[in-house]
Amino acid sequence: MNVPNLITLARLGSVPVVVWLILSGSLMAAFWVFLAAALSDAADGIIAKRFNAETVFGAYLDPIADKALLVSVYVSLGQQEHLESWLVIMVVFRDAVIVGGALLFQTVTSSLKMRPLTISKVNTFMQLLLAAVVLAVDGYRLDDFGAVDLLGYAVAVTTVWSGGVYVIKWSQQAAAMEETAETRPEAAPQSVPGAVETDDEAEDSKVVKLESRK
Repeated sequence: MNVPNLITLARLGSVPVVVWLILSGSLMAAFWVFLAAALSDAADGIIAKRFNAETVFGAYLDPIADKALLVSVYVSLGQQEHLESWLVIMVVFRDAVIVGGALLFQTVTSSLKMRPLTISKVNTFMQLLLAAVVLAVDGYRLDDFGAVDLLGYAVAVTTVWSGGVYVIKWSQQAAAMEETAETRPEAAPQSVPGAVETDDEAEDSKVVKLESRK
């Protein structure tokens, strides 16, 4: 267990704390905990690359922590009417499609590789930024000058875009693998000469032996 993975686990552990703070109305405290968790998302990646500490475990754990944090915070903010319901549903549905698609792809092909697309990284950043701004604006009662609405539309666009790209990409890869499997000739089993006799060959061998004894 290296430092980047410990940071990721800490981010995952912050999820119930942020949710509890939001539901209890302590938005200012929720903002600072969420901000620390969001910054840790960048910190663990930078440390992992800088010190060559990237691991398979971390590659799977990092997106799980991100999705757990964002989905939980968005659902909590939506439940407390700090975010529009349609946006919360869109974010949750997109992550459900990606997770479900990843599990299905892995089950069918056994070749899933955790490589987040650029648009997915942009979408994650926009979601983090919107949640942080909402917590700061509503917690400290600030004037957002329309920033929340603008960020909401940006999150909606990148959410649909990234979700669609994942679905198309996985569908193309699955179709290509299926086509390859259908067009590839089956390898015929190779027999070693003399290693196994058929019934006819065995009978011929018996006849030869009887003839030789006469």
